[in-house]
Amino acid sequence: MGIEVNFEGKIALITGASSGLGARFAKVLARAGAQVVLASRRIERLKELRAEIEADGGAAHVVTLDVTDYASIKSAIAHAETEAGPIDILVNNSGVSTTQRLVDVTPEDYNFVMDTNLRGAFFVAQESAKRMIARAKGDPKKQHRIINIASVAGLRVLPQIGVYCMSKAGVVQMTKAMAVEWGKYGINTNAICPGYISTEINEDYFASEQGKKLIEMLPRKRAGKPEDLDGLLLLLAGEEAHFINGAIISADDGMTAT
Repeated sequence: MGIEVNFEGKIALITGASSGLGARFAKVLARAGAQVVLASRRIERLKELRAEIEADGGAAHVVTLDVTDYASIKSAIAHAETEAGPIDILVNNSGVSTTQRLVDVTPEDYNFVMDTNLRGAFFVAQESAKRMIARAKGDPKKQHRIINIASVAGLRVLPQIGVYCMSKAGVVQMTKAMAVEWGKYGINTNAICPGYISTEINEDYFASEQGKKLIEMLPRKRAGKPEDLDGLLLLLAGEEAHFINGAIISADDGMTAT
């Protein structure tokens, strides 16, 4: 018995879609047949990604979104649903980090990370869920998916990024709370916790001496690639995952097993 991956007729909103994992998530869902809504502050990068997706036969829309601005969240989601249709799948991906010891963290550093990674992620999910719940009340069989992008840093403390670890631990608990409260409306909320994934943002670091030493400490001495998350993304976004709710799934090549 085979399972066909087909997201035709589905609308997927991806935050932080202008680069890295967000851009990859958008391409994967578009190739699977979903209409994707690309959301970020960097609108020109989104337009370039939209052109790539359309050249590959997919359908994409662009909305401006600043997750640290509550009004921007409400406006972007309203625009997304006007432009593309009701959102079936939210990939809650926006994230930032700083690197320093905890004693050196300033209030500005703290707010920079928390406002995006936790506060922003919460209110994007909340605004999406309000609309999903309203639709579910009209059609109890309707299914929706929220996929929060957390991190292995939310499961274990990593050096020099303590505030980031705190923010992602918050995303883990947030995911569980949403799963419990919203599950009765057919909303499955789960979190992906990637390990070290090499993207355009950090590839220079992984090529440095310090980065190489870090990679040597991993079980299979390698960093992941964005495409290593494709299967998990498609699983959690699909209707076959109707019994997976509140799951916190590591995709880290065994890093948290050590």
